[in-house]
Amino acid sequence: MQQRETRRSNRERSDATRTAILDAARALFVSRGYAETATPDIVAAAGLTRGALYHHFEDKKALFRAIVEREAREVAAMIEQLAGAPLPPREALLAGAAAYFDAMAVPGRVRLLLLDGPAVLGVTEMAALDAAHGGRTLEEGLAAAMAPHRLEEKTVKAMAFLLSAAFDRAALEIDAGAARADYAYAIDRLIDRLIAQ
Repeated sequence: MQQRETRRSNRERSDATRTAILDAARALFVSRGYAETATPDIVAAAGLTRGALYHHFEDKKALFRAIVEREAREVAAMIEQLAGAPLPPREALLAGAAAYFDAMAVPGRVRLLLLDGPAVLGVTEMAALDAAHGGRTLEEGLAAAMAPHRLEEKTVKAMAFLLSAAFDRAALEIDAGAARADYAYAIDRLIDRLIAQ
């Protein structure tokens, strides 16, 4: 029993250390950017050693990837929470769009996911992260809303990819100071046009 408690407490300490590193690095990546953030700054902000950082992450890029994955998971969770309610397909898509804008309003998230993420990890890896965490939900939502039209899967996938790009562009504009209501309205109209085909 004591050995199990020791293992659990070791795991809890390890998880707490990992979280402290992620949180400190996130704050620095948001305030300074990836290129201007050095690993000694991260460990100092976390109150840890470089050894602790490298125990959990291979390098700064791996740490950044973990932060981006965590952010992507949180965005997907917010969308699925609101859009996953028992709603008709169109309303679920519109609720998902609103949830996306809410999720992207978290300070620093636009920079991490839409600016530094593609620059550091590359467009292909960011697309894979999006597909793993939220892209499938958008595809499924579009397919359900367009079901009477019976489009090929590759067409629905392409439409979801383009709609996702429109969401991202809108989030960038809103983050830069544009009125959210204008972009939310435009996205809603775009969704209506897509599913009415």
